[in-house]
Amino acid sequence: MKKIILALLITSIGNIYAQQDPMFTKYMFNSLWYNPAYAGSNDHMSVSLLHRSQWIGLEGSPTTQTFTIHTPLANEKVGLGFNLVNDKIGPTNTLLANISYAYRIPVGYGKLAFGLQAGINNFRADWGKLNYKENDPNFQVNPNKWLPNFGAGVYYYTNRFYAGIGVPHLIEYDLSPKEVDNDIYAKQYRHYYFSMGGAINLDGPDLVFKPSILIKNVGLLSKYSKEEVFQSVTAPTEFDVDLSLLFYQSLWIGTGFRSAFEAFDKERSTYDSFDVWANYLMSNGFRVGAAYDFSLPKELRSLNSGSFELMLGYEFDYKTNKVVTPRYF
Repeated sequence: MKKIILALLITSIGNIYAQQDPMFTKYMFNSLWYNPAYAGSNDHMSVSLLHRSQWIGLEGSPTTQTFTIHTPLANEKVGLGFNLVNDKIGPTNTLLANISYAYRIPVGYGKLAFGLQAGINNFRADWGKLNYKENDPNFQVNPNKWLPNFGAGVYYYTNRFYAGIGVPHLIEYDLSPKEVDNDIYAKQYRHYYFSMGGAINLDGPDLVFKPSILIKNVGLLSKYSKEEVFQSVTAPTEFDVDLSLLFYQSLWIGTGFRSAFEAFDKERSTYDSFDVWANYLMSNGFRVGAAYDFSLPKELRSLNSGSFELMLGYEFDYKTNKVVTPRYF
């Protein structure tokens, strides 16, 4: 009988729970990656660079770099964005480029945005870097695939609250090697992201409490797949919970917890990491931040020194917008 092998290498998985997309501790500064409807929501142009080294010290561990830029247009209802992601794990490398469009309408005390995204994904691998059984047909051909894709999202936000649902890539691709007879099945699954957060004044605008959550699911509708081998996805739904404080609209310090709901046991969760991070926004609009993840599973913790992120960014016209109305998301 043919067996299903989770595509840890073939699909550049970004975390221990077998979700395929890369993950970020500072996800609140990289929201365009999860949801195209976020484009332009800062009401000014925003640019950011982020680097993540996951499981430092573990050979072949993931490293990820992102570049993001998004802005509203003269017509304030429209926002545009672009993000570039380079994700490397072991002998595989995935490069993604996406253009996002968002249209915003006033709803209640805030705005409701609908987003669309178009992009392309280049997946390639050099199996020669692996130690594998000699003459194994599954690793005789190095893949180099260009995969176009589309995404969509909805995002609602006010000055004090936000919530959104995003699907960065709607098309699922069968990545099983076609060039040789093999017993490996691999697929790029559709991922779903739900985000929500708020801002609560503790001492006016000088001290703001900001809780947030990001829930990630892969293969939500896979049971309807035409091919039986792709109907079962073992990756459970994962969540990131974050609690942070913003001081004087400049210094932002937070702590987070990442885990996953187990698919077959609703009483327990699988712990992943405990996270700490800090971000500083200068008066001229420059932003710098860093994050550290402490691995919680004993087996994994003994093999690595945690994960690290570094972020740089710039908020155009931030000083003007800060005076008019503080923006927390």
